[in-house]
Amino acid sequence: MKDPVDVLIIGAGASGAAVAWSLAETKMHILCLEQGGWMNPAEYPSTGRDWEAKFYGEWSSSPNVRGRPEDYPINDDNSPIKVVNYNAVGGSTVMYTAHWPRLHPSDFRVKTLDGVADDWPIDYDMLEPFFEENDRIMGTSGLSGDPLSPLTHPPMPPQPLGLSGPLIGKAMNKLGWHWWPSDTTVATMDYEGRARCINLGHCTPACAQGAKSSTDITYWPHAIRAGVELRIHCRVREITTDENGMASGVVYYDKDGVEQFQPAHVVVIACNGVGTPRLLLNSASGRFPNGLANSSGLVGKNLMFHPYAQIYGYVNEPTDSNRAPPTCLWSKEFYDTDLSRGFVRGYGIQFVRGAGPVFEAVVSEQKGILPWGADHHRVFRKLNGHRLGVSAICEDLPEEHNCVTLDPVLKDSHGIPAPRIDYTISENSRKMMEHALARGREVLETAGATDICINSPIPWGGWHLLGTARMGTNPERSVVNEWGRSHDVKNLFIVDGSVFVTSGGVNPTSTIQAIALYVADQMKQRLANLFD
Repeated sequence: MKDPVDVLIIGAGASGAAVAWSLAETKMHILCLEQGGWMNPAEYPSTGRDWEAKFYGEWSSSPNVRGRPEDYPINDDNSPIKVVNYNAVGGSTVMYTAHWPRLHPSDFRVKTLDGVADDWPIDYDMLEPFFEENDRIMGTSGLSGDPLSPLTHPPMPPQPLGLSGPLIGKAMNKLGWHWWPSDTTVATMDYEGRARCINLGHCTPACAQGAKSSTDITYWPHAIRAGVELRIHCRVREITTDENGMASGVVYYDKDGVEQFQPAHVVVIACNGVGTPRLLLNSASGRFPNGLANSSGLVGKNLMFHPYAQIYGYVNEPTDSNRAPPTCLWSKEFYDTDLSRGFVRGYGIQFVRGAGPVFEAVVSEQKGILPWGADHHRVFRKLNGHRLGVSAICEDLPEEHNCVTLDPVLKDSHGIPAPRIDYTISENSRKMMEHALARGREVLETAGATDICINSPIPWGGWHLLGTARMGTNPERSVVNEWGRSHDVKNLFIVDGSVFVTSGGVNPTSTIQAIALYVADQMKQRLANLFD
């Protein structure tokens, strides 16, 4: 049998990498198991001219479309929003757009402020030093001083506004609405061994330049040099427990498909808001018949996606298309509650520069604005390189019927039950989306856009997987405590987006990593009594 490790981390993505790096200074034996492998930037789509075509197949953001051996299938038939993720060292940071807002202080006090959902057991001030540390390691670019966002201190200057930014900014100024250059984790200058962005293409299907800060090129090199062991192509099936109800290790399949057992003194789960409840539910036993760490019955419940309301149109002026990071500006004009709008909470706005020619052709034909025949080329020239987009990321309030369970039929390549998603968009979110689309139309029309099209919700928009193992002080209403430790299993920790109590109206990766660093810091402070 393998020797036990001090800390076993499951998942090498955004949160797993951050925890591994932070705990490395303890000099404990830390092992991370990752079901994917190391990525080779020389094989990324942006190294070739057919990068857009690859986005419809082997580099799709959906595991159900990609179907790589490292992926697991997801039954999301009963959801209007489809799960998208990536399994590799670096996790979904390999594929994300690098948009980099933080949750706002108000997001941690939703119950107090608005009488809905629940307050977090932690607040923004507790996380602020970890936000700052994470920004330094990931390498953020931005402009400090946004009056409607938390104060940040990006180590690099912001992305250039390009061709699209001024068109959007002028329209927002006419409307009298807030806008600001986006914080991103795309390097605008050479930084910590990473080269600056040279606009190879859209950021989503991986960055061959290394300008986008996925954790395989930020946290993991530091963690490995500090002694952390990273074992790839290892798919964990279940977490085991001993006669005292403590986590004792994991059963996993190695790169050859052979079942292995790895004992551990502490287990940390970093598998995202779908993978984590899947693993906990599949770790049911006689002592934990409803799944591990699930005495509350809330494992897998309260799934929050962030419904995206997207509206776009076309202007006479040239836009950036795919020649720059996709998001250049944001707005928090409608972020906090204003009951006169007809809903509680709010949404952030992301302004999108454009799209590449293949994507433009495929989508515009589907929308019916690009004809076949004699007029095809004339209309395509009018559309291609002239798109402006407005995407509203709408706060999703937690609802227990939105959930992740184990599918009774569908299984992955190792026979492990696949996750099943049951999700509906709430009436509050629908009203929010309608409001956002109306405001987006105002922006586009003010900018002179025509041929306006809508995607609401964006169907392949399930990047943000939150809330399925929520944090709280009451064991009957939460899965982990205020520092990420399971209420039921004292040496089991969760550090990914599943611990979110509410979702806010911004991309969550920055906050996920800040929480992971906070949990690791708490673990280091409490090493003597982790098992009490």
